[in-house]
Amino acid sequence: MTGPALFSRRAVYGSALLLCVIGLYRFPDAKADPYSLPIASSGPLKVDDISAATLSAQQLAKQVGYARYTAPDWRVGTVRHMVMFRYTKDSTTAQRAEVSGRFLHLAQDSRRPDGTPVVAALETGFQSSGEGTDAGLQQAFLVTFRSEGDRNYYVGKPVVTDPAYFDPAHEAFKEFAGPYLEKVVVFDYPIAAATGVAGPGRKSDKARRSR
Repeated sequence: MTGPALFSRRAVYGSALLLCVIGLYRFPDAKADPYSLPIASSGPLKVDDISAATLSAQQLAKQVGYARYTAPDWRVGTVRHMVMFRYTKDSTTAQRAEVSGRFLHLAQDSRRPDGTPVVAALETGFQSSGEGTDAGLQQAFLVTFRSEGDRNYYVGKPVVTDPAYFDPAHEAFKEFAGPYLEKVVVFDYPIAAATGVAGPGRKSDKARRSR
């Protein structure tokens, strides 16, 4: 890869730390070098009881087989994977920035066995809404995939449990991040409809197509 696709882990960490500052969070000072932080040992992120959606996905995956369910051409089309975090109160600035930096770096680290990247785009930002319905969530990530198969390979557990068919980089991230997270909300959707408004002096897509 060349150009913007190539950037170092240090650059990602620096960006994540800057986001912490911009987000105006008052985290306790951290004295440890975040790159000396070990993989947390208190276990993976805990999830609630299995939902109906998870059971349905597990049944479909077993019905068609993991190889098909996680194939890049399985249900091709843009899929959004929204993830929102609330950090534990005792997590430090460096730990939160490390979680954010590792998440962002999945755009490069998440690959299939043949080296093909899984993530089409990945972005993050801090909660800034004043509507009062944020449920205490602090940071959001939006991951974009080119197909449901890519999303399925990336997400892995609890739907796909055979390590031959899920992303080891994402699984390692979940193991690391879990102890620093108090609450996680995930919402996925394949784009079913989209709309936009043409700005001043600009023709809409429909008008351009009709020419």
